[in-house]
Amino acid sequence: MAGDQVYTFTSESVSEGHPDKVCDYIADSVLDHCFEQDLASRVACEVLCKSGQVVLAGEITTRADINYEKVVRDAIRHIGYTDAAEVFNADGVFINNFLTRQSAEIDQGVTDAKSLTGEQGAGDQGIMFGYASDETPELMPLPILLAHRLTAGLAEDRRTGKFPWLRPDAKSQVAVQYEGNVPQRVTHVLVSTQHAASISRDDIHQYVVTTLAPRVLGPWFATDIPVDVNPTGSFVHGGPSADCGVTGRKIIVDSYGGAGRHGGGAFSGKDPSKVDRSGAYFCRFVARQLIKDGLANRAEVQVAYAIGLAKPVSVKVDTFGTGDHSMAERYVREKFDFRPRGIIERLQLLRPIYRTTTNYGHFGKPGMTWEA
Repeated sequence: MAGDQVYTFTSESVSEGHPDKVCDYIADSVLDHCFEQDLASRVACEVLCKSGQVVLAGEITTRADINYEKVVRDAIRHIGYTDAAEVFNADGVFINNFLTRQSAEIDQGVTDAKSLTGEQGAGDQGIMFGYASDETPELMPLPILLAHRLTAGLAEDRRTGKFPWLRPDAKSQVAVQYEGNVPQRVTHVLVSTQHAASISRDDIHQYVVTTLAPRVLGPWFATDIPVDVNPTGSFVHGGPSADCGVTGRKIIVDSYGGAGRHGGGAFSGKDPSKVDRSGAYFCRFVARQLIKDGLANRAEVQVAYAIGLAKPVSVKVDTFGTGDHSMAERYVREKFDFRPRGIIERLQLLRPIYRTTTNYGHFGKPGMTWEA
């Protein structure tokens, strides 16, 4: 978008109890448990949840001794699915484990001593993007930031017990009107939250418009904003009891809400030798630096890799006409090492931190090295 054009942009978020996010959290829990014992672990964990079934699949090579059943049940319990009356609950699910070891042919490309080049190569081919904008202090697009605040706020209110009728599954959506790429006002809010059968839709609506939205949207909330709450009328049956969840299906929720491009690779369940994750984190880090160092007001960075090779195939910078493009490209080329080993070391990615990234976006959170 350019000039003084007026447009509305909408992004969505989902809660930690959404079926796909349940799978992402289990996968990242497995990864963290591997890293807690063996930082050389190679992990590509996929999860499917439906009704009373949890399926683990993918490839893991590790020296860690993992009790996968305990990891899965603890993750589900942490999310909040503990009601034995529901078919999907932490103590009642049946766990199917189809994990195997990572292919030796991949290992020889991502292990320094075995690779053809003598340094750690990318764990797969692919393209990754990072995006940043000065429209918020977090350097994130405002619609996705606000949408995450709503779903995170629902989880907070559920966990405090102040609103005991709240249940783990939820979604939100926020529309923001822009003028000349500057956010002006929120034009629509949508909240769908799972709830106990005893609460009425009117009471849920009252909670959203008088308690949740004013608190989490702050100055972006106004009493005249249209707010839709549970527009189907009822949302009692939710989570994996009602819907199938799979890892990697919320990649736009995980990143920029559609405001920045996405290469298609998911994050959760993958160790940082997988550039789908580490490359995307680093592109976000670089895009942030372009904004922080005054080289642009909006920036997007793309990197592309070939499997087994350390040096990227290409690195591209776009400042959307908000800065000196050639200076920005030179800055990125001279200051940042996009080789997998360089990324892992600079962002300190060989740590069991990944459960903290799973929910409410991988970007814009304080405390993450790629946000520093």
